[in-house]
Amino acid sequence: MTEATGAAAPVTQPDIASLHHVCRELAEAADAVRGAARYASRVALGSRLPLAAAGRRRARGAQRELLRTLMDPKGLGWAPQGGAPLAGALWLAGVLTSRESLAVSLAVAGLKARIRAAAVRHPELLGNPTTSRVLRAIDEDRQAEAVRLFRGLLTEKGAEYALALLAPSFTDIMAWNALTDENPFNDTAGWQIATGRPLTSDYVAGINNSVWSLLNRGRGRAEPHTPSAALLGSIDTSGTIVGYVRNIGRIGTRGLLLVQQVDGPDGQSRYVVQLAGMGPGFNQECPQDLLGAIDAVGAIDTTYTRAVVRALRRLVPSGAQVALVGHSQGGITAMNLAASRDFNALYTVTHVVAVGSPIDQKRAADPRTRVVSLVNEHDIVPSLEGRSSVSPYALPKQFTEFTWTDDTQAFPLCHAAERYAHNLEHDVPHARSHVDSELAAFRGRVTGTHLFTLHDR
Repeated sequence: MTEATGAAAPVTQPDIASLHHVCRELAEAADAVRGAARYASRVALGSRLPLAAAGRRRARGAQRELLRTLMDPKGLGWAPQGGAPLAGALWLAGVLTSRESLAVSLAVAGLKARIRAAAVRHPELLGNPTTSRVLRAIDEDRQAEAVRLFRGLLTEKGAEYALALLAPSFTDIMAWNALTDENPFNDTAGWQIATGRPLTSDYVAGINNSVWSLLNRGRGRAEPHTPSAALLGSIDTSGTIVGYVRNIGRIGTRGLLLVQQVDGPDGQSRYVVQLAGMGPGFNQECPQDLLGAIDAVGAIDTTYTRAVVRALRRLVPSGAQVALVGHSQGGITAMNLAASRDFNALYTVTHVVAVGSPIDQKRAADPRTRVVSLVNEHDIVPSLEGRSSVSPYALPKQFTEFTWTDDTQAFPLCHAAERYAHNLEHDVPHARSHVDSELAAFRGRVTGTHLFTLHDR
C-alpha cells in the first residue's frame, strides 16, 4: 500500500494511474521485443542455423532476412543480442556508435512516461528550464551536453536544490542515460530499472554488486558501549516512531547501535533495534561507510548485518520478538536482516520500519513481517535501488509506504534523521499514527537501554 501527501496535483489521480499503466505496458513491450531480438540473434548469428536441413539456399535466404530485421531501422533497429561472439560484437558496435534498437526506444518511451507521471505531482521537474534542457540533451543523444547542463544546475542552484529537484525521477533519468549512452557496461542496470527488476549492478559505471561484496568482507564485530550520562539521558523512551527516529539521530553515524528492551502491554519482553545510517568516509573501521552502504543495496549479508547479529546474540534471547527501525543505510540493514533466513531462525522479526532507505526491491523472509517505508519525495536516497517513490510499480501487500513533500526541498537536509522525525511529528501525523499502531506491542516500560560499538573486524 502506498500513501502520499503534499501539494495538489494539476491533473486528477486517474490520469496518473493511466500514465502508470502506459509505463508498465511500454516496459513489457520493450522486454518482449528485446527477447525476440535475442532469439533472432541466436538463430541468425549462432554457429548453426536451424533451417539448414531445409536446404542451404533457403537457409541463407532466411538468415539474410533475419539479419535485415535485426539491423534495419524499419525492423528491430540495431538489435543483435545474445551470447554468440558475432552477436556480441555487433551489439557492442551499436552501443559505441549510438545505434538504437526498437526495444531501447520502447524502454526509453516508458521512462519518459514515468518522468511525465512524476511531473504531475512534481511540476518543477519539467517546469525548470535547466532540467528541461538536460532531458532534451539526453533525448537527442547529447550526453556530454547533458552532463554540462547538470553541472550548470548544480552551480546555479546548488547541489542541495538540484538533487532534491531531480529526486523523484533521478533513477529514471539515469536509466534513460544508461540505455542511450556509449557505455556498454551500464545497459543491464538501465534495463532493470526500466522493467522494474532488482538491480544487479550500478547504473553509472555498471559495476556488478558482487564486486562491492568482495570489497566489503569484514566479519563484523560488536562491543558493549558505555554511554555518557548526557547521551543516556537524551534517549527517548516513549516507544513512538518519532522517538525512535530521534534516537537514531542522537547516536550518530559513527558505529553505535541502540537496542531497547521493553515490557509490552501484555507483559512480554520485546526488543526494538535502532540502526543509524551512513557516516563519513569510503571504507572506515565501522560498517557505516560508503562501501558498506553501496554493498547493502545489492546484498543481504554485509559487514553491518554481521556486526548487528553479534551484538544481538549478546543480549537478545533466541526466539524473542524484535522490531527493526533504521534510517538510510540503517534501514537497508534492517531489511537485510529481515530478509536473512538465518536471522529469522534466531528471532521473530515482527516489523521493519525503514526511514529514507532504498529497500523497495528487498523482501522479508517471513511473510508475516510487516514493513513500513517512510519517504520524503525530495530525498534522493530511497530511490537509489531503482524504484522511486512515484514509481508505476506497486509494492507487495507486506509493504506499506508513506511518502510526502515538505518545504525544505533540499538534500541532504531532507534526508537527515532529525528532519524525518520533524516530518512525522508535524507534517504527516497519519503516517506517525499508523506506525505507532503497528508497534503497539512494543510500547511499554523500557527495562533496558543497551548500546554497542560496531566494527568491521
